[in-house]
Amino acid sequence: MKSRISELLEEIRVREEKLEDAIKTHEVDYLYRLEGSKIKFEQAVEQAHRKLKVDVFQWLKKSNPLNVLSAPIIYSMIFPFMLLDLTISIYQLICFTLYKIQKVDRKKYITIDRQHLSYLNSIEKLNCMYCGYINGLITYSREIVARTEQYWCPIKHAKKILDAHRRYAHFADFGNPESHHQHIIKMRDLLPKTINK
Repeated sequence: MKSRISELLEEIRVREEKLEDAIKTHEVDYLYRLEGSKIKFEQAVEQAHRKLKVDVFQWLKKSNPLNVLSAPIIYSMIFPFMLLDLTISIYQLICFTLYKIQKVDRKKYITIDRQHLSYLNSIEKLNCMYCGYINGLITYSREIVARTEQYWCPIKHAKKILDAHRRYAHFADFGNPESHHQHIIKMRDLLPKTINK
């Protein structure tokens, strides 16, 4: 059973690499390239994008009034999310330093780049920045919590869980007490470590 799980995990890794290659091919299809952190479109594409931009007032006029009314509720969530960002970052700074676990690199998870699309108006750009931040923050937080779970309690649940994090597949089976403490040590050893300078 363990070897089958390992085979499936390897298959997932290979497919993720293929997906990444397909996404890079898409960059060519849409005539943009990444130069460091900057996104560059070909000039003709950039001009075509600008022509497709819908003016803010036209956009609001065509918007569903319920969408507009819900915007303050959506945007009010920025405060608890910013608090999460601050506290989870402090948490990993303290705990991961103590456990000698490599800290999760926040900028690899929080990507805010869609505001560079010139076919979006200012409201759409703000919406995209907000969603990029919140979704990135959740994945950043999830990785911190996943590393914590791997350190303290790497045991699968009895019930099937929806969308488990990547580390979960290597956790010990539920109800299997044999070599429990050795498995915890093994799982801790698999965590990325801080590099002592």
